Amino acid sequence: MEIYLDSANLSQIEHAVELGILDGVTTNPTLIAKEGGDFENIIRKISQVIKGKGKIWAEVISTKSEAMVEEAIRMTGWATGMVVKLPMGLEGIKAASILSREGIQTNMTLISSVSQALLAAKAGVSYVSPYAGRVDDIGWSGSGLIQGIVEAFSAQGFATKILAASVRSPHQAAELVRSGVDGITVPYGVLIGMAQHPMTDLGLDQFLKDWSEAGLQ
Repeated sequence: MEIYLDSANLSQIEHAVELGILDGVTTNPTLIAKEGGDFENIIRKISQVIKGKGKIWAEVISTKSEAMVEEAIRMTGWATGMVVKLPMGLEGIKAASILSREGIQTNMTLISSVSQALLAAKAGVSYVSPYAGRVDDIGWSGSGLIQGIVEAFSAQGFATKILAASVRSPHQAAELVRSGVDGITVPYGVLIGMAQHPMTDLGLDQFLKDWSEAGLQ
């Protein structure tokens, strides 16, 4: 299972990288905009933090396939291990078909249906990112969507990996992993929350109290 931090904040990335469990960092235009500054410069700084030990995901801003391809090729020079994110749609599919033939790793993002995921896989993308939380927001089932994609890809033998995105809680992260996804990308707060549980805290407090009361060194 692959785990990515969904953030462009350098302090968050630095802390998460120290845990030694990340497979890389995913970003999107919203996360980049929150940090301010030059897009390329932010990606290069992230690369310096992860020191080549993982992939960096960055999304094209262009809306036409030809421009997407040009932008994607340029972005691959920003850092090692770049995965170029393409928005789901006809233009994104056209761009993915071209880039896959060029051997560039791509991710089709903003996937909201099984049919979209199937077209993206057919176009040769390396990853698809179904947005579980956003699908839940409109009253549908994010976990159901992802389970459907897992089953469809297994039936067709697609090599495209499924990276669950828009993960809102540690509980949801665990639920999605049980569905058989290849990985998850989570915000900083969810990543930290995955390591925490009140019963763990109570147990540790009791252990330390008992040790102290026993006068052990």
